[in-house]
Amino acid sequence: MSTRIGYLGPRGTFTEEALLGAVQAHAVEPVALETVYDAVMAVESGTLAWALVPIENSIEGPVTVTLDTLATEVVSAAIVGELVLVVHQALIAPSLVPLETVTTVLSHPHALGQCSAFLRTELPGATVAAATSTAEAVRIVATQRTPGWAAIGTRVAAEIYGCTVVRERIEDHPDNETRFVWLGKTDADPADLPLREPPPASAPAKTSVVFWGQGAERPGWLVRCLDEFARRDINLTKIESRPRRDRLGQYMFFADLEGRLHEPRVAEGLMGLREQCHEVRILGCYPAARRGVPATLDP
Repeated sequence: MSTRIGYLGPRGTFTEEALLGAVQAHAVEPVALETVYDAVMAVESGTLAWALVPIENSIEGPVTVTLDTLATEVVSAAIVGELVLVVHQALIAPSLVPLETVTTVLSHPHALGQCSAFLRTELPGATVAAATSTAEAVRIVATQRTPGWAAIGTRVAAEIYGCTVVRERIEDHPDNETRFVWLGKTDADPADLPLREPPPASAPAKTSVVFWGQGAERPGWLVRCLDEFARRDINLTKIESRPRRDRLGQYMFFADLEGRLHEPRVAEGLMGLREQCHEVRILGCYPAARRGVPATLDP
């Protein structure tokens, strides 16, 4: 029986591309979901055992819905793996049209941000509008066929929905990358996910956490929190802040640490962090992605 894996749909998104590039295609049934939130909550509710969602982009930064949902609405799901995909955006229309005839560009907000220089210089008069995904933008443009409308998305989406690529590689930087994370239940065995390549036993690991504290209003609180890792020589590969949606000035902090939970220095660092904070939540411990190679999971 095929393993059902949720992803941000519809067909033709970068998430689907990342998913299909990392798994054994014959053993997987991809399940397209309307939003990132839906994909995360499908795992949390038990509707699906696994999901793949974007978490950050090298140009546009964090995918905030992923961070916020993991931090505030997830109890029984966790990050169990990651992969990094090089992302090339394309301008897509129902047929080949001159750029000067494009009046509206539809896409996911992250994709619009990744192509801001192109939009500013090549389509200065065009209106930009948000869609739930790049593929949904292409689908809308293909279905409605409104004169002057175009979408930013993947070449695959253009093929799926019968559209034409007007301009390729319109992203602002050629090294545009998006990081995705695999989600599963905290008690699930990641080895059950049918990936193409198992990770080597020596693969470096990451631990993702989110924390906040009642002492955050005191000078130096964040420095003291981070010092719990610095003085144990634990490297942070990412740190982000997000509002807690409580009141102005209240934040939660996301960090990715190099190392595994069971390593003494990581365990001690997290124990020290808990002494500084009101809340520390472990979002997952998993193998770090190798550049150019979809990361597989650590059983």
